Amino acid sequence: MKVPDSNGSLRLETEPAMSWPEVEATLTAPGEMFEIVEAEVRGERLRVWKNAPSSLRELLEISRLHGDRTFLVYEDERTTFEEHFRQVATLAHRLVEHYGIRKGDRVAIAMRNFPEWSVVFWAAAAVGAVVVPLNAWWTAPELVYGLTDSGSKVVFVDGERLDRLAPELAGQASAVVVARAEGEIPEGVARYEDVLGDVPDGVTLPAVTLGPEDDATIFYTSGTTGAPKGVFGTHRNICGNLLSLAYARTAAALRSGTPTGASASDAQRPSYLLSVPFFHATGCHSVLVANLAIGGKLVLMRKWNPERALELIERERVTTFGGVPTVVWQVLQSPDFGRRDTSSVTSVGYGGAPAPPELVRRIEELLPGRVPSNGYGLTETSSLTTMNAGIDYLRKPDSVGRPVPVVDVRVVDHEGRALPVGEVGELWIRGPNVVKGYWNKPEATAAAITDGWLHSGDLARLDGEGSVYIVDRAKDMLIRGGENVYCAEVEAALYEHPAVYDAAVIGIPHRELGEEVGAVIRLKDGAPASEDELRRHVGERLAAFKVPVKVWFVDDELPRNPAGKLLKRELRDSLLG
Repeated sequence: MKVPDSNGSLRLETEPAMSWPEVEATLTAPGEMFEIVEAEVRGERLRVWKNAPSSLRELLEISRLHGDRTFLVYEDERTTFEEHFRQVATLAHRLVEHYGIRKGDRVAIAMRNFPEWSVVFWAAAAVGAVVVPLNAWWTAPELVYGLTDSGSKVVFVDGERLDRLAPELAGQASAVVVARAEGEIPEGVARYEDVLGDVPDGVTLPAVTLGPEDDATIFYTSGTTGAPKGVFGTHRNICGNLLSLAYARTAAALRSGTPTGASASDAQRPSYLLSVPFFHATGCHSVLVANLAIGGKLVLMRKWNPERALELIERERVTTFGGVPTVVWQVLQSPDFGRRDTSSVTSVGYGGAPAPPELVRRIEELLPGRVPSNGYGLTETSSLTTMNAGIDYLRKPDSVGRPVPVVDVRVVDHEGRALPVGEVGELWIRGPNVVKGYWNKPEATAAAITDGWLHSGDLARLDGEGSVYIVDRAKDMLIRGGENVYCAEVEAALYEHPAVYDAAVIGIPHRELGEEVGAVIRLKDGAPASEDELRRHVGERLAAFKVPVKVWFVDDELPRNPAGKLLKRELRDSLLG
């Protein structure tokens, strides 16, 4: 299917088996799984997936069909789908009967990726509560902000979050339940195991009626540009993402000429190593929800570590891992990689940050035949907007793919006018995946969504096939003497140097030019490179005005938020003052 060309990159030996119009016509035809119909969504007529579950509650009920298959693995603990459902249903009754939770009330979660996170999420969603996943990395004031801003009636925390919140508990309106706490706990805090109590065999969910437009989640933005905002999503948003993911993978198989109907044995069924937090839209929408739906085994880690990840890939026969490009790099570059059995891995998926084209070459070298995929989306688009997989990833490794067919995208100038193919502008997105807005922030909502079109804040271009190329975050674009410099382009060039482990491009203030290009580099262990060498390396690949005038070398990991995005403001502040 592919062979190295003269410069070591990959080229295709074949063309796609089907055109995009043929793929879409085949998969979305009446009666097919991915049939599309029109529906009124908040006053707009939008294309929607006809067969998407109507609510998370409906999806939870369906999950019981997977019975005694393992759903969650954490250390030596294993939870089957049936056990998970019964725990969820039991906790749902406790929420209604003990805490008075009613449809529309908020229930917050602030903990690591423990099995309890999933149980709380599904229990709250199933009774019509709005689930509020809080960033477990937040400080106590940030957690208090999330609880106060959302007006959560109950918050479920782990022992670490309880310790962090302990000084703030006296002034909190939220009831607090703690899971996996060691030692004494403050007065008034309930232990999770006591709240759950006995789990009956025949337990069912409390009665409640839910529909696609009912409120489901509030996910807080990472806060890289000011105070976090609560992204307010519906059941249609999160459940539609499930069909979008399935469509993207099926379309990639048709384009690649790969059969899609074969059923896997239990030993070969999907097994996903989770490397991103549940409190991020990718971890929740695209991993937790998707694996519950398809009967996949979800392998949890208390804390990300590439060596531990390789151990779990071998032990649990993991079929898919990924998350953000940095995670994939760390696994591939781990000294344990060659000592672990990775033969079970069939796919590598990532998103959340630009992926340098060099990454696909490295995957092919170390995991031959496992074609990677790259997706694009935002918290505000309920995870997936576009996906690039299969033969199309090999054709265009620097693209994030085409939008799924219920989603429209366009690239616009600063006045919102659509730009021609190939020109760079801000990416706008419209479809049933776009959320209602920001919780209790009508001005922010109005600024971000115009006539149903979400302003992504990302600079992008489209090609003739409708594929999207994310050039950079608009706020991270540098303007040097009137010339635009897109950080991702310079970072991709730096990644091609064999000594570079991680790279971030930032703007350096300049009296005359406005900004100059700076680079922060972490080198691979034992791989030397000088500032002049890296500057020459970039200068051989990009125009002179894009070459960094200053290179900082660091020994520690570059700062990133839980979504894997570089915290460039933090870097600039630490280096430039």
